[in-house]
Amino acid sequence: MSLLTIGTVAFDAIETPFGKTDKIIGGAAPYISLAASYFTKKINLVAVVGDDFPQAYIDLLQNHGVNTEGLQIKKGEKSFFWAGKYHDDLNSRDTLVTELNVLADFDPIIPQSYQDCKVVMLGNLTPTVQRTVIERMERKPQLIVMDTMNFWMDIALDELLKTIKLVDVLSINDSEARQLSGEYSLKKAAKKILGMGPKYLIIKKGEHGALLFGENQIFYAPALPLEEVFDPTGAGDTFAGGFAGYLCQSEIINFTAMKRAIIYGSALASFCVEKFGTEGIIGLSHEAIEARARLFTEMVTV
Repeated sequence: MSLLTIGTVAFDAIETPFGKTDKIIGGAAPYISLAASYFTKKINLVAVVGDDFPQAYIDLLQNHGVNTEGLQIKKGEKSFFWAGKYHDDLNSRDTLVTELNVLADFDPIIPQSYQDCKVVMLGNLTPTVQRTVIERMERKPQLIVMDTMNFWMDIALDELLKTIKLVDVLSINDSEARQLSGEYSLKKAAKKILGMGPKYLIIKKGEHGALLFGENQIFYAPALPLEEVFDPTGAGDTFAGGFAGYLCQSEIINFTAMKRAIIYGSALASFCVEKFGTEGIIGLSHEAIEARARLFTEMVTV
């Protein structure tokens, strides 16, 4: 059984108080796929790029066990590009450039070899595209995880609500949970959002960790205090990839398994922010990941 992930594959140009990059590999899907690769060796990618996207970046994904059969390469077109500059606290940023390019009319094609998947991880994209992926699955996966953001709540709320009804796990941050639910209390917000369809809800709180709601239970995972944080880009996608990847190799998918998945997702995200772009989650050893996960576990164990 495998993990299917859909999301943007793009160029990013990042500037933080600690440095800046030229165009590097970015988008939700590379972070999700690289993080998941430490738990499952069957990762199927659905995305679109232009013919300006370097083969070296595709090789990077393939070297981490990512099947790129579902990566569309549009000849004569340009890849999605985003550039951003982070403020000194790294909690806020300014978007400098957004060029949709090939993403503007992305039609996700699911190869036949992708149909036998255990988990689907829907990276942040238009709710319509996310729902199209679900509808094109010939067999229902054991678990569908969805990431989204406030932008879609602002401009496509009806489409977003239709898609949320079809997923098992919704992952959003605290401000998005409040916006979607209309409730300030995160506990009340979670109750209302779970009434919209998903069985589980993850509320990410950035440097303050993450909350998991479901099965009339609540789990809190703190964020790991780090000596150095260089670049928060992709941390949420890395978290999602670690979470989905861990559950893909889990024999049983329930609240207990999800608690462990939250820990491993948080561990991978902590590696991500220590370097620019995807550099922090490339070539990690399983020993390093387990050691980092133990640090998280120790923080929540009395």
